Amino acid sequence: MCPHDPCCPSADAHDHEAARTVAAHPEQGWSLLCNGVVLFEDTGELLPSGVVIDPHRPLPLLGAA
Repeated sequence: MCPHDPCCPSADAHDHEAARTVAAHPEQGWSLLCNGVVLFEDTGELLPSGVVIDPHRPLPLLGAA
């Protein structure tokens, strides 16, 4: 249960990445959010339900010089 005011978005909300960080381990490449989501530095995610979200970094523009 989120102790923050306002409450953090739940892990199944579309904006779940907006939850506050409760444990950061940049030396290992991951952070734990208040809602139980684990964010990885490559932008991949692990939801509390066990669902894996592949990295979703923006793609470079094609033909950009």
